[in-house]
Amino acid sequence: MSEAIQQPNYFEFYGLPIQFNPDQNAVKAKFYALSKQFHPDFYANESEEKQQEVLDLSTLNNKAYQTLSNPNKRLKYVLELKGIVATDEGYQLPQSFLMEMMDINEALMDLEFEPDAEKLTQVKRDVEAIEKGLKDELENLKIQFDQDPEKSEALLPSMKDNFYRQKYIDRIRERL
Repeated sequence: MSEAIQQPNYFEFYGLPIQFNPDQNAVKAKFYALSKQFHPDFYANESEEKQQEVLDLSTLNNKAYQTLSNPNKRLKYVLELKGIVATDEGYQLPQSFLMEMMDINEALMDLEFEPDAEKLTQVKRDVEAIEKGLKDELENLKIQFDQDPEKSEALLPSMKDNFYRQKYIDRIRERL
């Protein structure tokens, strides 16, 4: 297992609780406030160390905002922050899901050899239905997590599983 890289806690930096759906107005307000506070022009007469420190904080602020304002980046970030998802992890998807994907992959292979607009439309519909199911499940888990952070740890394995199934679907989407 590779050593986890300690990444900055953007929620802590913004003074917000760790959530999958943080208040976006609060995120934006904090971003603008810190952008002003750490603007390099205000530190032009400071020492090089101080200028570098302000530049680092300004960069951290930009990264925090990019992550916390984007639902997909935020999902991955929170799961990594909680130590649930590792960058180069080989995650074992559930057998039932893999069987379902095998059918879709076989249909896609058939379509490469014998293009069929009707069959392609059906495969796209199947993939969209799976995707919608995953998104609905994830939204439900996010809401539960944000409402009750004390019991939220128990939800993380399900969220991790959903995250990796979604990644698999994204790869299939690229082939469609």
